[in-house]
Amino acid sequence: MSATTEPRARRRRRPRPGGGGGARQVDYRTLRNPFPPVPAFSDDAAGQMHATALRVLEELGMKILLPEARALFRTAGARVDEASEMVWIGRDIVEAALATAPKSFTLRAGAKARDIVLELGRLAIQPGAGAPHATDLKRGRRPGRLEDFRELLMLTQHFDALHMLPPLVEPQDIPPHERHYAMTEAELTLSDKVPFVFSRGAGQVADCFEMIAGARGLGAEAFSKEPWCYTIVNTNSPRQIDIPMAMGLIDFARAGQMTIVTPFCLMGAMAPATVAGALTLSHAEALAAITLAQIAGPGAPVCYGAFASNVDMKSGAPAFGTPEQVQANLGAGQLARLVGLPWRSAAGCAANINDAQAAHETQMSAWGAILGGATVLLHGAGWIEGGLTVSYEKLITDMEMIQTFAELCTPPAEDAGAIAFEALQEVPPGGHFFGASHTMERYQAAFYEPLVADWSNFGTWSERGGLTASERATGIWEGILKGFTPPDALGDRRGWLESFIAKRRAEGGAAPES
Repeated sequence: MSATTEPRARRRRRPRPGGGGGARQVDYRTLRNPFPPVPAFSDDAAGQMHATALRVLEELGMKILLPEARALFRTAGARVDEASEMVWIGRDIVEAALATAPKSFTLRAGAKARDIVLELGRLAIQPGAGAPHATDLKRGRRPGRLEDFRELLMLTQHFDALHMLPPLVEPQDIPPHERHYAMTEAELTLSDKVPFVFSRGAGQVADCFEMIAGARGLGAEAFSKEPWCYTIVNTNSPRQIDIPMAMGLIDFARAGQMTIVTPFCLMGAMAPATVAGALTLSHAEALAAITLAQIAGPGAPVCYGAFASNVDMKSGAPAFGTPEQVQANLGAGQLARLVGLPWRSAAGCAANINDAQAAHETQMSAWGAILGGATVLLHGAGWIEGGLTVSYEKLITDMEMIQTFAELCTPPAEDAGAIAFEALQEVPPGGHFFGASHTMERYQAAFYEPLVADWSNFGTWSERGGLTASERATGIWEGILKGFTPPDALGDRRGWLESFIAKRRAEGGAAPES
């Protein structure tokens, strides 16, 4: 069956023929992680990391570049030195912040069926994000354009097993003071999933909030009561929060919108060379940023984040899919469960093209996140070159892995005959089950339909002019884009959105903060 017509979740919602059990209702939009979390460290060691992170905040402190953020920390009781921009955060302040941070909340999308509950035990998946380049086999590697961003949004919308819109690639053909208009308009018109907003200054954030609220038919008060979008805040490891990121934490918290706090700690570069040391630093930075958000807006939705891996110590280049990254993902899950917050992890890939190395690195790192109990898995499909590029073909081939994870999150249908004694009774020794009644009653709903896999033998494959997985993936993404129909998430509010953007552009837009 072609994979170019509609998302896997819809194609596979069909009853078993012949009465072989109940209807198979597959819902890839609502995933619960079925695996018990796997620890990387003992409970004592995880507790020591947490205690040491609190000691880091109390004794070593964080450099906070935004004066308003330092003032907020001071009002909460932190010790602040304005000359050095350093802030020392007592553990009582951190504990008070963790007490107000919600352990469960719902991200609202453009369609109710796309809403996402974030809490420990749930799973939401995103494709690769934040890349300056795009690549595909037809057009080659290139700086990201608005056309690429829009096309990758369409691919993300197409698959039910991708739940949130990330900043896939930077549209560098749009000037920075207008880029947020183009990106947010694309998200609101091409998808009904939860949109992303960059934290690049209060002006741009305010524009995006107004666009999303207007597109959803909400007033400012209704918008602030629930999270309708999210941002990602990266600390500047080691132990620093810059001006745009601090502004983002404050702006999103005060507006009741969700922030994913993600230190990016590369072992041996901007973090200690050991996994435990990198996780301790990451934990301290995440707690500091979460604390700032809760001081600014008690009860604001936040997601604990961690993104730690090692580097090639000869070149300084990041490495992914390594044993260290898998261990870090598992250990970060322990720390997230210790504080009780939903948490973000990531897959990763440093391969330069969509090859065996790319598949191995992405899958190994993704398994670390899944087995670590991640609530949000970022960079799950399409990410290569350590985040420099999103590949169209790799997004498609990675969806085999992502939809396998989604399938593993799907409880099996109740089927009294699943153990199949009758089938064993029917088929004699040395026989086969292809035509057995048990098989014929179940095969349509039971067998996996791959996106790009070709399970023919080599002779048949080569006689048909066999294509590589990447070459087959090209045809798939081309077919998805050709047949794409955007959801009607705006209704009669499209005109308002276009007028708002035209007005703000005429007024000069909003420059990003630095």
